[in-house]
Amino acid sequence: MSVDEVLELLQRRMTDGTFIRATISRPRLKSNEIKRIKLKPLELKGEFYIQFEYQHERILKHENVALGEIKQPLRHALEHYKQFHIELTDETIQIQLSKKMKVSIKRIFLDTEKTVDYAHNRKKHYALTEGTPYPFLVRLGVQTPEGKVKNQKHDKFRQINRFVELIDDTLSYLPKDRTIRILDFGSGKSYLTFALYHYLRIEKGLDIRVTGLDLKKEVIEECQEIARDLQYDQLEFLVGDINEYEGDTAVDMVVTLHACDVATDMALAKAVTWGASVILSVPCCQHELFSQLEAPALDVMLQHGLVKERFAALATDSIRAELLSLVGYEAQLVEFIDMEHTPKNILIRAYRDGLRPDQAQIDRYVAFRNMLQAKPFLEKELESLLKFIPNDNSRGI
Repeated sequence: MSVDEVLELLQRRMTDGTFIRATISRPRLKSNEIKRIKLKPLELKGEFYIQFEYQHERILKHENVALGEIKQPLRHALEHYKQFHIELTDETIQIQLSKKMKVSIKRIFLDTEKTVDYAHNRKKHYALTEGTPYPFLVRLGVQTPEGKVKNQKHDKFRQINRFVELIDDTLSYLPKDRTIRILDFGSGKSYLTFALYHYLRIEKGLDIRVTGLDLKKEVIEECQEIARDLQYDQLEFLVGDINEYEGDTAVDMVVTLHACDVATDMALAKAVTWGASVILSVPCCQHELFSQLEAPALDVMLQHGLVKERFAALATDSIRAELLSLVGYEAQLVEFIDMEHTPKNILIRAYRDGLRPDQAQIDRYVAFRNMLQAKPFLEKELESLLKFIPNDNSRGI
């Protein structure tokens, strides 16, 4: 199939009422400031558009393109990006373009036809509003019975709202025809676990079953009591370790917030093994890479302990996101508000797309890993899925 034929196919499928969403990624030039483009159908005042969401390093920009004018921006994308993932009501299309514009296309036809949901394109009403009492926030001590946020809990209230926003973004990736299975590793006091349950079960009416897992028995017992009091019958809390949990063989969403050091990697590996459609992870205490770093070219930075610590944390999360991308996820690093720990935190957000990496992406990861002399724990955990990555025995990986 030629590029013109691909353009004709995309234009036709995006305008015939069967288009659900698409992701365009892997720009041809490293200098391209737009790293990823997301597309979805949009209805405005009775007219239909395709919304282009341009993802820069730190900002998002949106453009609504009328269906009759979709050809030119699609052609531009085909010329400047190498990977397309398109979801339609009756099939999924995966397209890769080589350096010489050779087209590789894979079409997966669905047994059950999906529907286009325009509702999620309208203004979101997911935010929890101050002045409205939410039983779980009252019970957790964030609000008064009248709905007022307590003075010392405003930061926590903002954090919960940000988390709800992130959960709302995942809805289109979750199954609609069965119970949605969700695991929260290292749930702690479970502010966000309760928020997740409230939003998906109470606000959205979804069929979900949620398990919170933590090592602290007294905390788990308290959370269990709160869940019973609120009659959250599909929410349970268990005492357990991330690495030893064997209660499920398939999970739809895995959440892990502030799991310390390689406990985050254990949770990510579990999520991948289960084939989770959505992963949300806020790492904590990334010590592993700090002791491994040996990159003379970076000594100007790494000679300073503070800088080395921050660089190691950023590099660790970058490696995690890249490894998830290599095993079939669309992985992003986004800012997550958590005022209780630090003003800014990085959240790893990953959606399963099943795409295989090309050689250039594999080479890029290997070059970065080898430059740092890193031995990533997550790479070891995912070894069976990463057999295409060169194994350098001299580094012990």
